[in-house]
Amino acid sequence: MIILTASGFNIDEKELDRLVERVFFKAIDLLGGLKKLAEFRTLTWLPSLARAAFAIVLREEYLKPEDEIAEYVGLTRNTVRNILRADPDQAMYKIEHLEELSEEEKKELKVHTAGGVAKLAYKLVKEGQDSQTMLDFCHAVAAESLKAASCESPWAYLVLKKSKGISYPVVDSKELENRLAGVQIKGIDGSEVAKNIAYPIKTPAEMLHAIKEYLQSQGQA
Repeated sequence: MIILTASGFNIDEKELDRLVERVFFKAIDLLGGLKKLAEFRTLTWLPSLARAAFAIVLREEYLKPEDEIAEYVGLTRNTVRNILRADPDQAMYKIEHLEELSEEEKKELKVHTAGGVAKLAYKLVKEGQDSQTMLDFCHAVAAESLKAASCESPWAYLVLKKSKGISYPVVDSKELENRLAGVQIKGIDGSEVAKNIAYPIKTPAEMLHAIKEYLQSQGQA
């Protein structure tokens, strides 16, 4: 059982989760995407891949020892050691020859393979090669947000920049007020704008739209 708490690690759990998720999605890309995994009926690999992603990030980013990683992800110390020592080249060779795997191997992702894929995914993410699926989604969200705001002014870019990483849905104004304090939006302080828009806000596009509506109500748009 994976134990999803980093309270004993004295680390930023959100930062850990975000990097692990980026590594996890990149690993899925390396495996050919969810569609390919579904075709090969290997979706059972995903929990092993998630544990491997946590193990690699905890070691590479936070220098955690094997026993602490084992406790965190719910694996034995030996299994964690095998993940950390996995060879990415061998793992990718296996992945490129999925058709040749035995039925047993297709059902269960070996720790060496999971570790190798997660290692390679981590390396690529650190080099700036995030999952194409995530990049496409981010571009789409940004385009949707700017379109929703119909914005030729720079305030939308500033709002998106300042609100980056905020958790949606945003249910009240408090966090957004803090983040937008000092940002001038058509001559109005961002904290004042955040205080007067409607909540909850489910997406960045909704946030920009709500701000634009408020500006219009103030004769500023």
